[in-house]
Amino acid sequence: MDDGIEQLRAEHEALIQFLYLAPVGLVQAGIDGEIAMINPISAQLLMPLSPDGCLSNLFTALEGVAPDLRLQCEQYPRANGMVFEGLHLHLHADERKRAPQILSLDLLKLDARRIMAVIRDITAEVRRERQLRQSDAWLNAILTRISDYALVSLDREGRVCEWNESIARVTGFGEHIVGSPYSMFYPLDAMTPEHLHDRLREAERNGWSLDEGPRLRADGSQFWGSALIAPLPDREAFCLDDPEAPTGYEPSYCLILRDISDKRAATESRRQAAFCDHLTGLANRRAFFEAAELELDRAAHTPRPLALVIFDADLFKHINDRYGHPAGDRVLCDLADALRDSFRIVDTVARLGGEEFAVLLPSTGEEAALAGAERLRALVATRLVATDHGEIAYTVSAGIAVLDARDGEPGGIDGLIKRADQALYLAKRSGRNRAVCWTPNLPANEDTPKRSRDAG
Repeated sequence: MDDGIEQLRAEHEALIQFLYLAPVGLVQAGIDGEIAMINPISAQLLMPLSPDGCLSNLFTALEGVAPDLRLQCEQYPRANGMVFEGLHLHLHADERKRAPQILSLDLLKLDARRIMAVIRDITAEVRRERQLRQSDAWLNAILTRISDYALVSLDREGRVCEWNESIARVTGFGEHIVGSPYSMFYPLDAMTPEHLHDRLREAERNGWSLDEGPRLRADGSQFWGSALIAPLPDREAFCLDDPEAPTGYEPSYCLILRDISDKRAATESRRQAAFCDHLTGLANRRAFFEAAELELDRAAHTPRPLALVIFDADLFKHINDRYGHPAGDRVLCDLADALRDSFRIVDTVARLGGEEFAVLLPSTGEEAALAGAERLRALVATRLVATDHGEIAYTVSAGIAVLDARDGEPGGIDGLIKRADQALYLAKRSGRNRAVCWTPNLPANEDTPKRSRDAG
């Protein structure tokens, strides 16, 4: 008997040692998130997220980056199994780090009372994955169906230098496009003047720049296309930022434009799996923070305003309590449709979690951002959502913050979100169904806007 107890004790100590020496973060918790066991790697990764500096509850620690975690665990239908695998958590950059840290979270339900979480830092892995994804797209663009390309030469300002038959074959545009910016191949709201030059600079830094999305034909119809820009190796040296550089239509870049409408379904399927919110189809948190990182980097190279609007459905908890969660989901989907229809292609419209949505507006100042938020707010106030329990009317509140070179650096995307949250908190406190812009004299909200939004 004693030998059996000693063996069990030795096995338990070996298990504890394994947990503490494991190369990944491991957390065992109750079904309510209360932590029973945590190894040092988990503590190191989670401590910066804990709002009170105490790691007693897994759901509380991760609430800021995974607000639906508790609900997903509660709604998991099986007695045990993988609740989800490989959920990306974006820990935004602080003042000392330019790039945000990204964690991967696996959550396993052990039984009716216990869960196990596996946490890994995958920042470098995601960066490599992004580079490989771009490289694959580049190789695919070069090697597949070369006859379908429009080959366009661009000058140093991104203007078309000369016309050829391949342009007419793919887009239908004629010789009159010479001297026009290449943005003419994009729908009106799919590119800003700043983005046009951003892509030239990115081609300079990386050797090429590629994107996929809606493109425009001469007759006004749209197709799904890829556009690859690469510097010409034999062009004269110049500097994009040099105002004294010589002008003219000297070829400096090559634009390869291709109609890939036949491949859109497969491309969209992969994109949705990684970057779309499962309920609404909008961009998810991962896509939002990747877009924010890119826009902040662009604004650092070429200063321009960047606006953020955070929308929150008013009294959403009351909707769920009165009509049920399926009806609440329909309200969220209706709000997503309104957001999708109200903003530009170039804007990033995302669901951050729960009833909270964000819109990132490049090259947009405070006045235009407020006007866009007001349009959306007024539109939502006129809508009725049909459910099994009757029609639901709802409203939204909005907080707006703008990164402006004249205003100074707010502390990256974290600082911008904090400012928009402060403005949203004031909108809620002032009666809801309104949009408020951040100003330096807004209170810091020691009781946190997140708790106020949870309250409706």
